[in-house]
Amino acid sequence: MLDPRFVLLAAALSMIGSVSYAALTLRGRVQPNRVSWFLWGAAPLIAFGAQVAHGVGMPALSTLAIGVGPMLVVLASLCSRGSYWSVSRFDMLCAAISVVALVFWFTLGDPVLAVLAALVADLVGGVPTIVKAWRRPDTERAIVYVFVAGNGVITLLSLRHWTVAAAAFPLYLVLLGVGLSLTVHLRGRAVVPEVETCELSRE
Repeated sequence: MLDPRFVLLAAALSMIGSVSYAALTLRGRVQPNRVSWFLWGAAPLIAFGAQVAHGVGMPALSTLAIGVGPMLVVLASLCSRGSYWSVSRFDMLCAAISVVALVFWFTLGDPVLAVLAALVADLVGGVPTIVKAWRRPDTERAIVYVFVAGNGVITLLSLRHWTVAAAAFPLYLVLLGVGLSLTVHLRGRAVVPEVETCELSRE
Protein backbone atom coordinates (compact mmCIF):
# COMPACT_ATOMS: atom_id res chain seq x y z
CA MET A 1 0.00 0.00 0.00
CA LEU A 2 1.27 3.44 -0.90
CA ASP A 3 1.50 6.34 1.48
CA PRO A 4 -1.86 8.17 1.40
CA ARG A 5 -0.02 11.32 0.37
CA PHE A 6 0.59 9.72 -3.03
CA VAL A 7 -2.98 10.70 -3.82
CA LEU A 8 -1.56 14.17 -4.44
CA LEU A 9 0.49 12.67 -7.28
CA ALA A 10 -2.67 11.05 -8.63
CA ALA A 11 -4.45 14.39 -8.58
CA ALA A 12 -1.47 16.02 -10.30
CA LEU A 13 -1.50 13.40 -13.07
CA SER A 14 -5.17 14.06 -13.65
CA MET A 15 -4.63 17.80 -13.90
CA ILE A 16 -1.66 17.34 -16.25
CA GLY A 17 -3.80 15.25 -18.56
CA SER A 18 -6.70 17.70 -18.52
CA VAL A 19 -4.55 20.80 -18.94
CA SER A 20 -2.68 19.21 -21.86
CA TYR A 21 -6.01 18.28 -23.48
CA ALA A 22 -7.27 21.84 -22.95
CA ALA A 23 -4.10 23.16 -24.60
CA LEU A 24 -4.58 20.79 -27.55
CA THR A 25 -8.17 22.01 -27.78
CA LEU A 26 -7.07 25.63 -28.01
CA ARG A 27 -4.61 24.66 -30.74
CA GLY A 28 -7.29 22.78 -32.68
CA ARG A 29 -5.51 19.45 -32.34
CA VAL A 30 -8.42 17.67 -30.63
CA GLN A 31 -12.19 18.11 -30.69
CA PRO A 32 -13.75 17.46 -27.28
CA ASN A 33 -17.38 16.50 -26.97
CA ARG A 34 -18.73 19.15 -24.61
CA VAL A 35 -21.46 16.88 -23.28
CA SER A 36 -18.93 14.27 -22.14
CA TRP A 37 -16.42 16.69 -20.74
CA PHE A 38 -19.00 18.75 -18.85
CA LEU A 39 -20.49 15.66 -17.26
CA TRP A 40 -16.99 14.28 -16.61
CA GLY A 41 -16.51 17.42 -14.56
CA ALA A 42 -19.90 17.62 -12.85
CA ALA A 43 -20.17 13.97 -11.78
CA PRO A 44 -16.76 13.76 -10.03
CA LEU A 45 -17.42 17.05 -8.23
CA ILE A 46 -20.58 15.52 -6.79
CA ALA A 47 -18.67 12.34 -5.97
CA PHE A 48 -16.06 14.48 -4.22
CA GLY A 49 -18.73 16.03 -2.03
CA ALA A 50 -20.06 12.56 -1.22
CA GLN A 51 -16.59 11.25 -0.36
CA VAL A 52 -15.95 14.18 1.97
CA ALA A 53 -19.28 13.52 3.69
CA HIS A 54 -18.32 9.85 4.04
CA GLY A 55 -14.93 10.69 5.55
CA VAL A 56 -12.83 9.26 2.71
CA GLY A 57 -10.04 11.76 3.36
CA MET A 58 -7.11 12.53 1.04
CA PRO A 59 -8.09 10.05 -1.73
CA ALA A 60 -11.02 12.37 -2.42
CA LEU A 61 -8.52 14.91 -3.79
CA SER A 62 -8.01 12.80 -6.92
CA THR A 63 -11.75 12.86 -7.49
CA LEU A 64 -11.72 16.64 -7.10
CA ALA A 65 -8.96 16.92 -9.70
CA ILE A 66 -10.91 14.67 -12.05
CA GLY A 67 -13.81 17.11 -11.72
CA VAL A 68 -11.94 20.39 -12.10
CA GLY A 69 -9.81 19.30 -15.08
CA PRO A 70 -12.68 18.57 -17.51
CA MET A 71 -14.22 21.95 -16.76
CA LEU A 72 -11.00 23.52 -18.05
CA VAL A 73 -11.43 21.54 -21.27
CA VAL A 74 -15.01 22.81 -21.64
CA LEU A 75 -13.80 26.39 -21.17
CA ALA A 76 -11.06 25.82 -23.77
CA SER A 77 -13.63 24.52 -26.27
CA LEU A 78 -15.73 27.64 -25.70
CA CYS A 79 -12.70 29.80 -26.46
CA SER A 80 -11.90 27.92 -29.68
CA ARG A 81 -14.95 27.74 -31.94
CA GLY A 82 -13.55 25.14 -34.33
CA SER A 83 -12.19 22.84 -31.63
CA TYR A 84 -15.25 21.00 -30.45
CA TRP A 85 -17.32 18.06 -31.59
CA SER A 86 -20.88 18.85 -32.67
CA VAL A 87 -23.56 17.63 -30.26
CA SER A 88 -26.06 15.09 -31.60
CA ARG A 89 -29.41 13.87 -30.32
CA PHE A 90 -27.67 10.76 -29.04
CA ASP A 91 -25.31 12.95 -27.02
CA MET A 92 -28.25 14.80 -25.52
CA LEU A 93 -29.94 11.51 -24.63
CA CYS A 94 -26.80 10.44 -22.76
CA ALA A 95 -26.74 13.82 -21.04
CA ALA A 96 -30.36 13.41 -19.96
CA ILE A 97 -29.67 9.97 -18.47
CA SER A 98 -26.66 11.38 -16.64
CA VAL A 99 -28.71 14.22 -15.21
CA VAL A 100 -31.30 11.72 -13.98
CA ALA A 101 -28.51 9.84 -12.19
CA LEU A 102 -27.34 13.06 -10.57
CA VAL A 103 -30.87 13.99 -9.50
CA PHE A 104 -31.16 10.50 -8.03
CA TRP A 105 -28.30 11.36 -5.68
CA PHE A 106 -29.85 14.67 -4.65
CA THR A 107 -33.08 12.86 -3.83
CA LEU A 108 -31.56 10.19 -1.60
CA GLY A 109 -28.59 12.03 -0.13
CA ASP A 110 -26.77 8.82 0.79
CA PRO A 111 -22.95 9.11 0.40
CA VAL A 112 -22.43 5.60 -1.01
CA LEU A 113 -25.34 5.90 -3.43
CA ALA A 114 -24.04 9.34 -4.39
CA VAL A 115 -20.70 7.89 -5.50
CA LEU A 116 -22.45 5.14 -7.46
CA ALA A 117 -24.89 7.59 -9.03
CA ALA A 118 -22.03 9.91 -9.97
CA LEU A 119 -20.17 6.97 -11.46
CA VAL A 120 -23.15 6.02 -13.61
CA ALA A 121 -23.59 9.66 -14.67
CA ASP A 122 -19.91 9.89 -15.55
CA LEU A 123 -19.97 6.68 -17.57
CA VAL A 124 -23.15 7.48 -19.52
CA GLY A 125 -21.93 11.02 -20.11
CA GLY A 126 -18.71 9.60 -21.51
CA VAL A 127 -20.46 7.35 -24.04
CA PRO A 128 -20.48 10.08 -26.76
CA THR A 129 -16.69 10.41 -26.45
CA ILE A 130 -16.24 6.63 -26.44
CA VAL A 131 -18.26 6.43 -29.68
CA LYS A 132 -16.31 9.35 -31.14
CA ALA A 133 -12.99 7.76 -30.19
CA TRP A 134 -14.03 4.62 -32.07
CA ARG A 135 -15.25 6.43 -35.16
CA ARG A 136 -12.76 9.32 -35.28
CA PRO A 137 -9.68 8.47 -33.21
CA ASP A 138 -7.84 11.32 -34.94
CA THR A 139 -9.87 13.78 -32.85
CA GLU A 140 -8.52 12.34 -29.60
CA ARG A 141 -5.15 11.69 -27.91
CA ALA A 142 -4.52 8.40 -26.09
CA ILE A 143 -1.95 9.82 -23.67
CA VAL A 144 -4.58 12.00 -21.99
CA TYR A 145 -6.53 8.93 -20.89
CA VAL A 146 -3.35 7.20 -19.72
CA PHE A 147 -3.10 9.97 -17.11
CA VAL A 148 -6.70 9.23 -16.07
CA ALA A 149 -5.86 5.56 -15.56
CA GLY A 150 -2.71 6.52 -13.64
CA ASN A 151 -4.79 8.62 -11.29
CA GLY A 152 -7.06 5.68 -10.56
CA VAL A 153 -4.22 3.21 -10.00
CA ILE A 154 -2.35 5.44 -7.56
CA THR A 155 -5.53 6.28 -5.68
CA LEU A 156 -6.44 2.60 -5.32
CA LEU A 157 -2.95 1.73 -4.08
CA SER A 158 -3.10 4.51 -1.49
CA LEU A 159 -6.37 3.37 0.07
CA ARG A 160 -6.13 2.16 3.65
CA HIS A 161 -9.70 0.93 3.79
CA TRP A 162 -11.44 -0.47 0.72
CA THR A 163 -15.02 0.74 0.81
CA VAL A 164 -17.48 1.36 -1.99
CA ALA A 165 -17.32 5.11 -1.43
CA ALA A 166 -13.51 5.14 -1.60
CA ALA A 167 -12.73 2.51 -4.26
CA ALA A 168 -15.60 2.60 -6.77
CA PHE A 169 -14.64 5.81 -8.56
CA PRO A 170 -10.85 5.25 -8.86
CA LEU A 171 -11.49 1.69 -10.08
CA TYR A 172 -13.84 3.09 -12.70
CA LEU A 173 -11.17 5.63 -13.72
CA VAL A 174 -8.69 2.82 -14.35
CA LEU A 175 -11.13 0.96 -16.57
CA LEU A 176 -12.22 4.11 -18.42
CA GLY A 177 -8.68 5.39 -18.92
CA VAL A 178 -7.28 2.08 -20.15
CA GLY A 179 -10.29 1.45 -22.36
CA LEU A 180 -10.25 4.85 -24.04
CA SER A 181 -6.48 5.01 -24.48
CA LEU A 182 -6.44 1.57 -26.13
CA THR A 183 -9.41 2.48 -28.31
CA VAL A 184 -7.79 5.69 -29.54
CA HIS A 185 -4.42 4.00 -30.11
CA LEU A 186 -5.61 0.83 -31.81
CA ARG A 187 -8.38 2.46 -33.84
CA GLY A 188 -5.98 5.21 -34.87
CA ARG A 189 -3.70 2.59 -36.39
CA ALA A 190 -6.61 0.85 -38.09
CA VAL A 191 -8.44 3.88 -39.47
CA VAL A 192 -5.43 5.55 -41.12
CA PRO A 193 -4.67 2.59 -43.44
CA GLU A 194 -8.36 2.46 -44.35
CA VAL A 195 -8.32 6.13 -45.33
CA GLU A 196 -5.14 5.69 -47.37
CA THR A 197 -6.62 2.67 -49.14
CA CYS A 198 -9.72 4.65 -50.09
CA GLU A 199 -7.59 7.48 -51.45
CA LEU A 200 -5.48 5.09 -53.54
CA SER A 201 -8.57 3.39 -54.95
CA ARG A 202 -9.89 6.78 -56.09
CA GLU A 203 -6.65 7.48 -57.90
